[in-house]
Amino acid sequence: MIDADLAARLRTAGLPWRPASGDRFTIPSGDFQGEVFVVAEMTIDVQDVPGGSSVFKFNGTTEWALDSVDAARVLWLPREDQLRAQLGDAFNTLTAVPGGFVVTLTDGTRHLDIDAERAYARAMLHVLETS
Repeated sequence: MIDADLAARLRTAGLPWRPASGDRFTIPSGDFQGEVFVVAEMTIDVQDVPGGSSVFKFNGTTEWALDSVDAARVLWLPREDQLRAQLGDAFNTLTAVPGGFVVTLTDGTRHLDIDAERAYARAMLHVLETS
């Protein structure tokens, strides 16, 4: 899984996100810092609110259950498949190498990290920052 720092860099670079079931996210500040949540209609539902924003509604009966949190306060932790899809035609290959994985883009750049998901994230950063 990519870490919050890499996810924040992707968000700052402009990676778009429309929350959907199965998406992972964290709340980078406050009592839930470091916790990873998953959007699921049964427990965490995303509702659009007037003005084009969204809120994450936490449904449950446990003590820690939240009512909701504004989408601007959460940080998406995109999965490998989501990052690969976002790369689209810029993606060329994923290769396992000693110590990790390399994503090679059609522009010839190579992006290495310890796992495939992080390598995809680094490649996505490159695409966002150079476009």
